Amino acid sequence: MLTVRDAERDKVLALDAGADDYVVKPFGMQELLARIRASLRRPLLHDKLPEFISKDLSIDFEARRVKASGEEVHLTPKEFELLRQLVANQGKPMTHRRLLQAVWGPEHDEETDSLRVAINQLRKKLVPEPARPRFILTEPWIGYRFEPNEKTSPRKQTSD
Repeated sequence: MLTVRDAERDKVLALDAGADDYVVKPFGMQELLARIRASLRRPLLHDKLPEFISKDLSIDFEARRVKASGEEVHLTPKEFELLRQLVANQGKPMTHRRLLQAVWGPEHDEETDSLRVAINQLRKKLVPEPARPRFILTEPWIGYRFEPNEKTSPRKQTSD
């Protein structure tokens, strides 16, 4: 909502009525752009992630259930949201910063140690050999990527 009304009561009424944000005029362009970026990072309520099913991993996002190698796995809320973010962007590298902001909030975008710990915990819960990661792969100096299938290197084809 964009308005000149800046009373707290007006803000509360607008947000309770369904506004996602409340910006009072005059506003700075950088603030508006930052609010737009933050809004774009939030998942839309109607954008439900379909269930992920593979041979060794299944994730039901609506029921918040994860099974690895046929066994139910308990994830903490942060681990589950981290997994959801990775699966929603599968095949694409997700930067440390983007994952931190999406899971821990915008004020935590430099806390890569928390992210590393959560990724390691997830790996331990999802694969039998966390030292040989599957599904959640490290993108050195960038972040992480969810890869649903094991990649095999293509064979060189020679023509005779």
